[in-house]
Amino acid sequence: MAEPSGLLKKGEKMDSMLCTKRTLLSDEFQHWARLFMKTGKLHRKFWEWCFIAQALKEHDMLAPGRIGLGFGVGEEPLSSCFASFGASILATDLDLQNSSVAGWTKTSQHADNKGKLNKLGICPGWEFENLVEFEFANMNSIPKRYTGKFDFVWSSCSLEHLGSIEKGVTFILNSINCLKPGGVAVHTTEFNVSPNSDTIETGPTVLFRRKEIEDIIERVRSFGCRAHINWDHGDLPEDYYIDIPPYSHNPHLKLRISKYVVTSIGLVISK
Repeated sequence: MAEPSGLLKKGEKMDSMLCTKRTLLSDEFQHWARLFMKTGKLHRKFWEWCFIAQALKEHDMLAPGRIGLGFGVGEEPLSSCFASFGASILATDLDLQNSSVAGWTKTSQHADNKGKLNKLGICPGWEFENLVEFEFANMNSIPKRYTGKFDFVWSSCSLEHLGSIEKGVTFILNSINCLKPGGVAVHTTEFNVSPNSDTIETGPTVLFRRKEIEDIIERVRSFGCRAHINWDHGDLPEDYYIDIPPYSHNPHLKLRISKYVVTSIGLVISK
């Protein structure tokens, strides 16, 4: 199954992109997959974690003295991973009452204390305790005290659950306000690879189309930010496989949600 290769030329930085087999099996992404103990499985969720980690590494954000902010962290291992490099992390998630209403607590996609963020033990316990803080925060109403305080911010497959595409776009734009000058925002979300004219625009899970992504990129550039995207959908057999309910989860790079074919997209925005 493996077709490993280098993802980037020396000195290059990764652009925003779609989930593909080739990127997931690249040397760079497999480095992170081994850290997350997720090698050997073609799954878009693991691709998202690798994408976020690689993007932050390329922008020199995973280092002592850096300060990161995670939104909707659930029980993902990213906070622990970033702290293992010496970065200070504020991990946030929705409060217990609202997350229970949304159904996240029933599916282990919600964190109510920071102990759940180091399940894999990526970061030594004493270091994790010193470098990682946890608090509740609503992505639809980012606290004003976060403004201009962080070197990097991230979210993994959570902004599509904010109620509408409009709210997801607003969150991305607002998250940039949390960054210091020179900071980086990295977000992943659901991407509708079906035609651009129809999608799920409101509800518990929305599906972004190419036109919304292009609008986001245009708007952040108007703020003076850097953002570019590679629209490669993948050309290997597993990139054409569509996992349908009940999902097999391997391969799970593209799947069907309602009548739409969906994959993951990763956005990198430099302030």
